[in-house]
Amino acid sequence: MSDDSPEVKAEPHRHREIAESFGSDPARYVRSRPPYPEALIRRVIASCPGNALLDVGCGTGIEARQFQAAGCTVLGIEPDARMAAFAREHGVDVEVAKFEGWEPAGRQFDAVVAGTAWHWVDPIAGAAKAAEVLRPAGLIAPFHHVFQYPPDVLRALSEAFLEVVPDSPFNLANLGSKPAVEAYQPLFDKIANGIRAAHGFTEPEQWLYEWERTYSKDEWLDQLPTHGNLTQLPPQKLATVLDRVGTAIDKLGGRLTMPYATVAVTARRIVGE
Repeated sequence: MSDDSPEVKAEPHRHREIAESFGSDPARYVRSRPPYPEALIRRVIASCPGNALLDVGCGTGIEARQFQAAGCTVLGIEPDARMAAFAREHGVDVEVAKFEGWEPAGRQFDAVVAGTAWHWVDPIAGAAKAAEVLRPAGLIAPFHHVFQYPPDVLRALSEAFLEVVPDSPFNLANLGSKPAVEAYQPLFDKIANGIRAAHGFTEPEQWLYEWERTYSKDEWLDQLPTHGNLTQLPPQKLATVLDRVGTAIDKLGGRLTMPYATVAVTARRIVGE
Protein backbone atom coordinates (compact mmCIF):
# COMPACT_ATOMS: atom_id res chain seq x y z
CA MET A 1 0.00 0.00 0.00
CA SER A 2 1.32 3.42 -0.86
CA ASP A 3 1.42 6.07 1.83
CA ASP A 4 -0.50 8.53 -0.37
CA SER A 5 -3.04 6.03 -1.55
CA PRO A 6 -4.30 6.35 -5.13
CA GLU A 7 -7.23 4.19 -4.06
CA VAL A 8 -9.38 7.31 -4.20
CA LYS A 9 -12.85 7.45 -5.68
CA ALA A 10 -11.88 10.50 -7.75
CA GLU A 11 -8.56 11.11 -9.50
CA PRO A 12 -5.83 11.86 -6.94
CA HIS A 13 -4.50 14.95 -8.74
CA ARG A 14 -7.89 16.61 -8.22
CA HIS A 15 -7.53 16.33 -4.42
CA ARG A 16 -5.31 19.40 -4.19
CA GLU A 17 -6.20 20.02 -0.55
CA ILE A 18 -4.60 16.68 0.33
CA ALA A 19 -1.65 17.16 -2.00
CA GLU A 20 -0.87 20.47 -0.31
CA SER A 21 -1.39 19.28 3.28
CA PHE A 22 1.95 17.56 3.87
CA GLY A 23 3.70 20.71 5.07
CA SER A 24 1.91 20.72 8.42
CA ASP A 25 4.94 18.99 9.99
CA PRO A 26 7.86 18.85 7.55
CA ALA A 27 10.37 17.82 10.23
CA ARG A 28 8.31 14.71 10.99
CA TYR A 29 8.01 14.01 7.28
CA VAL A 30 11.73 14.11 6.59
CA ARG A 31 12.77 12.08 9.64
CA SER A 32 10.17 9.35 9.16
CA ARG A 33 9.91 8.86 5.40
CA PRO A 34 12.38 6.39 3.84
CA PRO A 35 14.86 7.39 1.12
CA TYR A 36 14.85 5.85 -2.35
CA PRO A 37 16.99 2.86 -3.37
CA GLU A 38 20.50 3.90 -4.35
CA ALA A 39 20.27 1.55 -7.34
CA LEU A 40 17.36 3.64 -8.65
CA ILE A 41 19.24 6.90 -8.11
CA ARG A 42 22.27 5.53 -9.99
CA ARG A 43 20.15 4.19 -12.85
CA VAL A 44 18.34 7.50 -13.35
CA ILE A 45 21.66 9.35 -13.49
CA ALA A 46 23.18 6.80 -15.88
CA SER A 47 20.15 7.19 -18.17
CA CYS A 48 20.41 11.00 -18.42
CA PRO A 49 22.35 13.01 -21.01
CA GLY A 50 23.59 15.30 -18.21
CA ASN A 51 23.24 16.01 -14.49
CA ALA A 52 20.65 18.82 -14.35
CA LEU A 53 17.48 17.46 -12.73
CA LEU A 54 14.02 18.89 -12.09
CA ASP A 55 12.32 17.33 -9.04
CA VAL A 56 8.53 17.66 -9.21
CA GLY A 57 6.73 17.73 -5.87
CA CYS A 58 10.08 17.68 -4.11
CA GLY A 59 8.54 18.08 -0.64
CA THR A 60 11.24 18.27 2.02
CA GLY A 61 13.88 17.31 -0.51
CA ILE A 62 14.48 13.64 0.36
CA GLU A 63 15.22 12.44 -3.18
CA ALA A 64 16.67 15.80 -4.24
CA ARG A 65 19.42 15.49 -1.64
CA GLN A 66 20.10 11.91 -2.77
CA PHE A 67 20.62 13.14 -6.34
CA GLN A 68 22.74 16.06 -5.10
CA ALA A 69 24.94 13.66 -3.13
CA ALA A 70 25.45 11.69 -6.37
CA GLY A 71 26.70 14.81 -8.16
CA CYS A 72 23.54 16.25 -9.74
CA THR A 73 22.26 19.81 -9.80
CA VAL A 74 18.61 19.76 -8.69
CA LEU A 75 15.81 22.30 -8.90
CA GLY A 76 12.70 21.42 -6.93
CA ILE A 77 9.12 22.39 -7.76
CA GLU A 78 6.76 22.21 -4.76
CA PRO A 79 3.22 23.60 -4.33
CA ASP A 80 3.39 23.73 -0.51
CA ALA A 81 5.40 26.77 0.61
CA ARG A 82 6.07 25.20 4.02
CA MET A 83 7.67 22.11 2.49
CA ALA A 84 9.60 24.28 0.04
CA ALA A 85 10.97 26.43 2.87
CA PHE A 86 12.12 23.33 4.75
CA ALA A 87 13.85 21.94 1.64
CA ARG A 88 15.61 25.28 1.06
CA GLU A 89 16.85 25.30 4.65
CA HIS A 90 18.39 21.89 3.95
CA GLY A 91 20.21 22.76 0.76
CA VAL A 92 17.69 22.34 -2.07
CA ASP A 93 16.84 25.12 -4.55
CA VAL A 94 13.01 25.17 -4.74
CA GLU A 95 10.38 27.20 -6.58
CA VAL A 96 6.82 27.22 -5.23
CA ALA A 97 4.34 26.23 -7.93
CA LYS A 98 2.04 23.53 -9.22
CA PHE A 99 4.05 21.81 -11.91
CA GLU A 100 1.38 21.99 -14.60
CA GLY A 101 1.32 25.81 -14.36
CA TRP A 102 4.99 26.39 -13.54
CA GLU A 103 6.90 28.79 -15.81
CA PRO A 104 10.28 27.29 -16.81
CA ALA A 105 11.46 30.54 -18.44
CA GLY A 106 13.36 28.68 -21.13
CA ARG A 107 15.29 26.44 -18.74
CA GLN A 108 16.10 22.90 -19.87
CA PHE A 109 16.84 19.77 -17.83
CA ASP A 110 18.32 16.32 -18.36
CA ALA A 111 15.70 14.54 -16.26
CA VAL A 112 12.33 15.23 -14.68
CA VAL A 113 11.86 13.08 -11.58
CA ALA A 114 9.21 12.87 -8.87
CA GLY A 115 9.39 10.88 -5.63
CA THR A 116 5.97 9.52 -4.57
CA ALA A 117 4.38 12.72 -5.87
CA TRP A 118 3.38 12.28 -9.53
CA HIS A 119 -0.09 10.98 -8.59
CA TRP A 120 -0.84 14.56 -7.48
CA VAL A 121 0.04 15.80 -11.01
CA ASP A 122 -2.32 15.70 -13.97
CA PRO A 123 -0.79 12.76 -15.89
CA ILE A 124 -1.12 14.26 -19.37
CA ALA A 125 -0.47 17.92 -18.57
CA GLY A 126 2.45 16.93 -16.35
CA ALA A 127 4.03 14.78 -19.05
CA ALA A 128 3.52 17.58 -21.59
CA LYS A 129 5.26 20.04 -19.27
CA ALA A 130 8.11 17.55 -18.83
CA ALA A 131 8.44 17.27 -22.62
CA GLU A 132 8.66 21.06 -22.78
CA VAL A 133 11.59 21.30 -20.37
CA LEU A 134 13.59 18.17 -21.23
CA ARG A 135 16.60 18.22 -23.49
CA PRO A 136 16.69 15.69 -26.35
CA ALA A 137 17.14 12.18 -24.87
CA GLY A 138 16.25 13.57 -21.45
CA LEU A 139 14.49 11.23 -19.02
CA ILE A 140 11.07 11.47 -17.41
CA ALA A 141 11.09 9.25 -14.31
CA PRO A 142 8.30 9.52 -11.74
CA PHE A 143 8.80 6.88 -9.04
CA HIS A 144 6.71 5.73 -6.08
CA HIS A 145 7.18 3.73 -2.92
CA VAL A 146 4.45 1.16 -2.33
CA PHE A 147 4.35 -1.15 0.66
CA GLN A 148 2.45 -4.10 2.07
CA TYR A 149 0.97 -3.94 5.57
CA PRO A 150 0.74 -7.13 7.63
CA PRO A 151 -2.95 -8.16 7.47
CA ASP A 152 -3.75 -7.50 11.14
CA VAL A 153 -2.19 -4.04 11.07
CA LEU A 154 -4.00 -3.12 7.86
CA ARG A 155 -7.27 -4.33 9.37
CA ALA A 156 -6.74 -2.16 12.46
CA LEU A 157 -5.89 0.87 10.30
CA SER A 158 -8.80 0.47 7.88
CA GLU A 159 -11.38 -0.19 10.60
CA ALA A 160 -10.22 2.77 12.70
CA PHE A 161 -10.10 5.05 9.67
CA LEU A 162 -13.57 4.04 8.55
CA GLU A 163 -14.85 4.72 12.06
CA VAL A 164 -13.41 8.24 12.34
CA VAL A 165 -13.86 9.29 8.68
CA PRO A 166 -16.79 7.29 7.29
CA ASP A 167 -17.17 9.59 4.26
CA SER A 168 -13.48 9.69 3.25
CA PRO A 169 -12.61 9.33 -0.47
CA PHE A 170 -9.82 6.92 0.54
CA ASN A 171 -10.63 3.23 0.47
CA LEU A 172 -8.21 1.17 2.56
CA ALA A 173 -10.27 -1.97 3.16
CA ASN A 174 -9.32 -3.88 0.00
CA LEU A 175 -5.64 -2.98 -0.27
CA GLY A 176 -4.46 -6.17 1.41
CA SER A 177 -6.21 -8.46 -1.05
CA LYS A 178 -3.34 -8.41 -3.60
CA PRO A 179 0.40 -7.60 -3.68
CA ALA A 180 1.12 -3.88 -3.41
CA VAL A 181 2.64 -3.55 -6.89
CA GLU A 182 -0.40 -5.25 -8.40
CA ALA A 183 -2.78 -3.09 -6.39
CA TYR A 184 -1.05 0.06 -7.64
CA GLN A 185 -0.51 -1.04 -11.22
CA PRO A 186 -3.46 1.13 -12.36
CA LEU A 187 -1.52 4.16 -11.09
CA PHE A 188 1.60 3.14 -12.99
CA ASP A 189 -0.47 2.49 -16.11
CA LYS A 190 -2.05 5.94 -15.79
CA ILE A 191 1.41 7.53 -15.60
CA ALA A 192 2.55 5.58 -18.67
CA ASN A 193 -0.61 6.49 -20.60
CA GLY A 194 -0.10 10.16 -19.73
CA ILE A 195 3.41 10.00 -21.15
CA ARG A 196 2.11 8.36 -24.32
CA ALA A 197 -0.66 10.96 -24.68
CA ALA A 198 1.81 13.83 -24.31
CA HIS A 199 3.80 12.54 -27.33
CA GLY A 200 7.48 13.12 -27.91
CA PHE A 201 8.65 10.22 -25.71
CA THR A 202 9.84 6.68 -26.24
CA GLU A 203 7.56 3.85 -25.10
CA PRO A 204 7.47 3.96 -21.26
CA GLU A 205 9.33 1.35 -19.24
CA GLN A 206 8.68 0.24 -15.66
CA TRP A 207 11.60 -0.27 -13.27
CA LEU A 208 11.10 -2.25 -10.04
CA TYR A 209 13.21 -2.27 -6.86
CA GLU A 210 12.14 -4.49 -3.97
CA TRP A 211 13.43 -4.08 -0.41
CA GLU A 212 12.17 -4.06 3.17
CA ARG A 213 12.52 -2.00 6.31
CA THR A 214 11.80 -2.84 9.94
CA TYR A 215 10.21 -0.18 12.16
CA SER A 216 9.66 -0.04 15.88
CA LYS A 217 6.10 0.78 16.86
CA ASP A 218 7.11 4.35 17.71
CA GLU A 219 8.90 4.79 14.39
CA TRP A 220 5.87 3.66 12.39
CA LEU A 221 3.43 5.74 14.44
CA ASP A 222 5.73 8.71 13.81
CA GLN A 223 5.46 8.18 10.04
CA LEU A 224 1.76 7.35 9.88
CA PRO A 225 0.47 10.95 10.35
CA THR A 226 2.45 11.99 7.24
CA HIS A 227 0.32 9.76 5.00
CA GLY A 228 -2.11 11.54 2.71
CA ASN A 229 -5.20 9.92 4.19
CA LEU A 230 -4.29 11.13 7.71
CA THR A 231 -2.68 14.56 7.30
CA GLN A 232 -5.97 16.42 7.76
CA LEU A 233 -7.43 14.41 10.65
CA PRO A 234 -8.23 16.36 13.82
CA PRO A 235 -5.98 15.35 16.75
CA GLN A 236 -8.61 13.26 18.55
CA LYS A 237 -9.46 11.22 15.44
CA LEU A 238 -5.78 10.78 14.60
CA ALA A 239 -5.14 9.58 18.15
CA THR A 240 -7.82 6.89 17.70
CA VAL A 241 -6.18 5.61 14.53
CA LEU A 242 -2.69 5.63 16.05
CA ASP A 243 -3.89 3.82 19.17
CA ARG A 244 -5.52 1.03 17.16
CA VAL A 245 -2.53 0.60 14.86
CA GLY A 246 -0.14 0.69 17.81
CA THR A 247 -2.10 -2.06 19.54
CA ALA A 248 -1.89 -4.22 16.41
CA ILE A 249 1.89 -3.67 16.19
CA ASP A 250 2.24 -4.58 19.88
CA LYS A 251 0.64 -7.93 19.08
CA LEU A 252 3.44 -8.49 16.52
CA GLY A 253 6.05 -7.94 19.23
CA GLY A 254 6.31 -4.17 18.93
CA ARG A 255 8.08 -4.18 15.56
CA LEU A 256 6.82 -4.00 11.99
CA THR A 257 8.73 -5.31 8.95
CA MET A 258 7.39 -3.59 5.87
CA PRO A 259 8.04 -5.05 2.42
CA TYR A 260 8.54 -2.14 0.00
CA ALA A 261 8.68 -1.85 -3.75
CA THR A 262 9.87 1.30 -5.48
CA VAL A 263 8.45 1.53 -8.99
CA ALA A 264 9.59 4.01 -11.63
CA VAL A 265 7.84 4.70 -14.93
CA THR A 266 10.41 6.07 -17.37
CA ALA A 267 10.73 7.27 -20.94
CA ARG A 268 13.18 9.35 -22.98
CA ARG A 269 12.49 12.58 -24.81
CA ILE A 270 12.71 11.75 -28.52
CA VAL A 271 15.38 13.75 -30.32
CA GLY A 272 13.87 16.27 -32.69
CA GLU A 273 10.32 16.20 -31.30
